[in-house]
Amino acid sequence: MASDPLAQLSDAGVSVWLDDLDRRRLQSGNLSGLVTESHVVGVTTNPTIFEKAVVGGAAEYAGQIRELAVRGVSLDEAVRSLTTYDVRWAADVLAAVHRRTGGLDGRVSIEVDPRLAADTEATVAEAKALAWAVDRPNLLVKIPATLEGLPAITAVLGEGISVNVTLIFSVERYRAVLDAWLAGLELARERGHDLARIDSVASFFVSRVDSEVDRRLPADSPLRGTAAIANARVAFGAYVDMLGSTRWSGLAATGARPQRPLWASTGVKDPAYDDTRYVVDLVTDGTVNTMPEATLDAVRDHGVVRGDTVLPHLAEAAAALTALEEVGIDLDDVVDVLEREGVEKFVASWTSLLSSVQSALEAAGRG
Repeated sequence: MASDPLAQLSDAGVSVWLDDLDRRRLQSGNLSGLVTESHVVGVTTNPTIFEKAVVGGAAEYAGQIRELAVRGVSLDEAVRSLTTYDVRWAADVLAAVHRRTGGLDGRVSIEVDPRLAADTEATVAEAKALAWAVDRPNLLVKIPATLEGLPAITAVLGEGISVNVTLIFSVERYRAVLDAWLAGLELARERGHDLARIDSVASFFVSRVDSEVDRRLPADSPLRGTAAIANARVAFGAYVDMLGSTRWSGLAATGARPQRPLWASTGVKDPAYDDTRYVVDLVTDGTVNTMPEATLDAVRDHGVVRGDTVLPHLAEAAAALTALEEVGIDLDDVVDVLEREGVEKFVASWTSLLSSVQSALEAAGRG
């Protein structure tokens, strides 16, 4: 029997999630097929994915948009209705996976309006509204790991809502995310929530780190392409440290589950690099890798899974980051730029989505 790299990933303890969603994929049964045939056990979305989905799938969304126009809903409410419809449908597709894995997988993520990234109170309110609108036990609400997002993470988890923390670029910020997550579970416990029903992942972005660092290195530098994987591996070391803390052991004793590291932005940006590197070089038990479909296809076709490629390389990863700093790469500035650009890109996508839906609502109203 031919090897199946996606099955090997799953056997190694890596949950394979799809970083994409649209109504055509849902209507055609494509997502169901990926679940049954390609070991996909979760879905992530973001504002850019929804912009492409709605703009590129006008026919699939036209009926609902006509109904929204007739009802005279606001633009923001129309967009929320369109996106939560897709997420609710995907959550139903993955419900069996959620049950089979005891709630570990079968998760679908939806992100709060990115324009709220600097507003803690509004982020919390929007997260609660999304959880109410989707109303599925396998939902994850995505909250960005901005400074203002950190207290929102704690507050939303404290409400018993499962959270996907997104846009994490630095190890330092990741440690702050772990602290916010632990505080959220402690708050949920105080309020009487069942910790076993609260899930969380921390989405650590990978490929964009190489893109920004490589831009700052000479074209012939041997350090090109070393930053992203090293950065992620060092972050996993921080996760291992957290698992050994008394704070965590106290929560685990009351039913809590770890906040799994999730490798995001795993599509390769530089064609000079192997198109599976941000998957096969970040294999370790208890993690999630969310892939755009092109990366999923590449891994299925020619990915080489070589066992654990994280834990044996923690010291090497720390040395790689030190080497970058020694040649003048300011990693603090790198991650600051990436976080700012990440929020800006999602806001631009959301603004474009709003504009497209507004035009569609006006056209439907005239019809």
